[in-house]
Amino acid sequence: MTITPELIERFTAIVGEKYALQAEADTAAYRHELRKLFHGLTPLVLRPGSTDEVAAILQLASEAGTPIVPQGGNTGLVGGQVPDGSGDQIVLSLSRLNAIREIDADAGTMTVEAGVSLQAVREAAADRDLMFPLSIASQGTAQIGGILATNAGGVNVLAYGNARDLCLGLEVVLPSGEVLDDLRKLRKDNTGYDLRNLFIGAEGTLGIVTAAVLKLVPQPKGRQVAWATLNDPADALRLYRLASSAAGGALTAFELMAGDAARLAEAHVPDVRVPIQNETAWHVLMELSSGRSEDEARALAEEILSRALEEGAVTDAVLAASIAQGDSFWKVRESIPEAQRIESASIKHDVSVPVSSIPDFIVEAGAVVERVMPEGRLVCFGHMGDGNLHFNVQGPPGAADAFLAKWKPLNAAVHDVVRRYGGSFAAEHGIGALKRDELIATKPPVAIDLMRRIKQTLDPSGIMNPGKVI
Repeated sequence: MTITPELIERFTAIVGEKYALQAEADTAAYRHELRKLFHGLTPLVLRPGSTDEVAAILQLASEAGTPIVPQGGNTGLVGGQVPDGSGDQIVLSLSRLNAIREIDADAGTMTVEAGVSLQAVREAAADRDLMFPLSIASQGTAQIGGILATNAGGVNVLAYGNARDLCLGLEVVLPSGEVLDDLRKLRKDNTGYDLRNLFIGAEGTLGIVTAAVLKLVPQPKGRQVAWATLNDPADALRLYRLASSAAGGALTAFELMAGDAARLAEAHVPDVRVPIQNETAWHVLMELSSGRSEDEARALAEEILSRALEEGAVTDAVLAASIAQGDSFWKVRESIPEAQRIESASIKHDVSVPVSSIPDFIVEAGAVVERVMPEGRLVCFGHMGDGNLHFNVQGPPGAADAFLAKWKPLNAAVHDVVRRYGGSFAAEHGIGALKRDELIATKPPVAIDLMRRIKQTLDPSGIMNPGKVI
């Protein structure tokens, strides 16, 4: 439906004119996403300052049939947070809901509003000698509401799980304007259906997360970061098996990078240097933590690397000598996406397969890339410890629209390989608008039907983030 001036006035009255943006210059940042793949239009961006205001907005939207697009830090990579081109969707930004309501150190929880940045949560936890272990490159901008809405993963899923595993309770505004208050700190609760997990990962299509109870863990007493070079992903799997067997839960990250991926970061991002220079190698970044001491963490890392060198699983390795050096190792890994944007256009695949299948998958999918797009260059990196790879294909320098025109056929070819290995084509970035059609085409019909029934039950007017996920 067309959004009339009268309706805009009613929405504006809820938040106040200061927080109702209409000018094109003011709404521009909310209409585009990071990769510039999706560009939308909106007559209004609302920035509510409380759960009550969010509830009033959704109640009015439900009555008027007005589509609402929730948006957090706008760091999503599949277009789930961007309005479409109709100009009939209102963007609802959660950025002003930015209070940390409570930290309960004894319970190991933090209750925060949806607009609090991940970095602010991590810093507030560290001030209490605790840790919120979810870590992603965009943590300075990404907000908790969006992180939960997309069930974000990051580099520590291996040890601590996805966002879903780190959330104990939610406050959610339903499309009707009703508020589900489930902000409990319980680790065990079997009282009926798990409503919390219905909204986590739903990408704002069922309701809007306005607050959450997050799970905190003790701050490690020791942390060691190691960099190793290997001949191929099969050797990386050998190192992973060795490390996980020796370290168990102390192995908190295990990242795999192709040589081209690491060199790309070094070439384009200031102050990035690959720790071990080897033109033919694959690289592994490994982190181990100890709840006891730095010495224990270092001894464990040295034991693992010594055995790996003896058994020929790695060709060279180095342990960070300081926290600063460890951070510099991590900067290589975290700079790869930025380097890809600087280099040229690239086609992304956010996939997961069983960890044991990663070496064979890389070989088979790499052959597919060579056949479908020989002008592309494979930039493969990701969270090998949890099976999630960013299997990206970089265009030649200067490549743009003509290269990106092959996005769908290349995705289809690579995702066929993913399915043969029992994997997922949406490991941690979600579905959004980018992968919606593929989800509908490839998910079992019964699963799609159930999703649609849930959507219809909770959002009968279809106002919540239409055109996304399902």
